[in-house]
Amino acid sequence: MAAKQSSRVVSRFEHVPPRAPLPPPLPPETRTVGQLVAEALKLYGARFWPSLALGIGPAIFGVADRELEGAVRVIFDVLVGPLVFAASYGAAIALVRPIGHGRYVLVALATGFVAFLPICLARLFSDFPGINLMAVAWLAFFCLAVPAALVERRGFLDALRRGVQLARADYIHALGSLATLLITIFLTGLVLFFSLRSLSDQALRVAALLALLVLTPVFMLGAAILYVDQEARVESGPRPRRKRDADVHSAFESDGAGRSDSEGKP
Repeated sequence: MAAKQSSRVVSRFEHVPPRAPLPPPLPPETRTVGQLVAEALKLYGARFWPSLALGIGPAIFGVADRELEGAVRVIFDVLVGPLVFAASYGAAIALVRPIGHGRYVLVALATGFVAFLPICLARLFSDFPGINLMAVAWLAFFCLAVPAALVERRGFLDALRRGVQLARADYIHALGSLATLLITIFLTGLVLFFSLRSLSDQALRVAALLALLVLTPVFMLGAAILYVDQEARVESGPRPRRKRDADVHSAFESDGAGRSDSEGKP
């Protein structure tokens, strides 16, 4: 009996149709926000240790920001924070595209300071309504100046202009991608916090450090892939607008839009 039952089970599995293969990812110029996040996680897994190193600086900054108070915290957040995030972002770009060295690294840090400064200011004025959304909106406009300096080897002002050009190619995609990455990190960290809230304060500090270390690279890699998407959108050019008359001859004018000859003429 047991042999018969096992054979029936095997026969059932033999008739199960194979799963259909996953559809290929969309090209960068049409990639969605969800696929961008998936590509960031895929890159994270493929190059785990270099990717994990991207979170060292932001993790140390996050822990130090919680420990400092008063004017020391303000100076630390304003002067050190943007440079830490810019350096991590530049290293993430190096995992996606070949980058320049020397003065281009300094230009990237300078443009990254401009891009990430509102993110650090939002930590100081977290009670101000809408401050986080405004900071992310600013970041979506200017963060692509960092890869413009590193990959395209541009100067400071030229990199800022190029970053704005890349952002404007599809600003909704840029803003939505960064916002989705931040929300993903926030929700994951929130789950981790509630699962460890029964621990001591020291253990919570260690957990917060580890969470920033592990989760920050997801955002940095996604922002680096965003540059690839926006660059492809710029290179592909604007989509041609559909003509209002759709090349149909006007029913009201004999020489209406759509044809050069008049109605009824040979």
